[in-house]
Amino acid sequence: MSKEPLKIALVTGASRGIGRAIAVDFAKNGIIVVATSRNEKRLIELKEELETYAVDAHYIAADIGIADGTERIYEYISRSGLGVNLLVNNAAIIHPRVSLADFEMSEWEEVVNVNLLGAVRLTKLLLPEMIAQGYGKIINISSIGGRKGASGRSAYRVTKAGLISFTESLAAEVKRAGIDVNCICPGSVLTEGYVEAFGEQSKVSGKMMDPSEIAELCTFLVGSSASAVTGAVIDAFGPSNPLFDS
Repeated sequence: MSKEPLKIALVTGASRGIGRAIAVDFAKNGIIVVATSRNEKRLIELKEELETYAVDAHYIAADIGIADGTERIYEYISRSGLGVNLLVNNAAIIHPRVSLADFEMSEWEEVVNVNLLGAVRLTKLLLPEMIAQGYGKIINISSIGGRKGASGRSAYRVTKAGLISFTESLAAEVKRAGIDVNCICPGSVLTEGYVEAFGEQSKVSGKMMDPSEIAELCTFLVGSSASAVTGAVIDAFGPSNPLFDS
């Protein structure tokens, strides 16, 4: 078995929630992290935390919902000579329940731009470097909501369903190049974004997962033990699994 190259991960939406937990767990496992989000203050704090695990850490404040944002990320990586070979497309907008008739079209489109198109643009930019290395791991953070539509959740669930299909299609294209592409569909995870969308009562729900549970799954998927896993869509319900409603 050939030796894996130095692992350098780009994690989007890394300033809080699931993305932050992934970045921290990667650093704990010796992976160099390049963190991105729109909030520079939180990224600076995250970089300082990651470096306590004796790994290099970088941050880029950028909005992946626009083409200029993804290009800015790519330019930073290229200029810094960072051969990113792990990508976690995690950045997402979570919107409250709102019917399509009442949904501002500009806001609907913003959800699509961040949750889906941003992930596609960034992946396309980074793929050539992974192909050149003959190695890469891509994880798309979808949602259990991507499995089925729901009232008032049209924009979010459309994007998460799109990430599932994107994962399966891309995995079929790049496996021969040594790149594995997988998708995680979390159930309810207690994050700042979730609470902002659904209220303070979310904090007292007995059916919420901790972001670290998703982070540890990501660390497994980018490790050597997951070398046979690609094109997988993994449901991670935690206690929100309906099987527990008995």
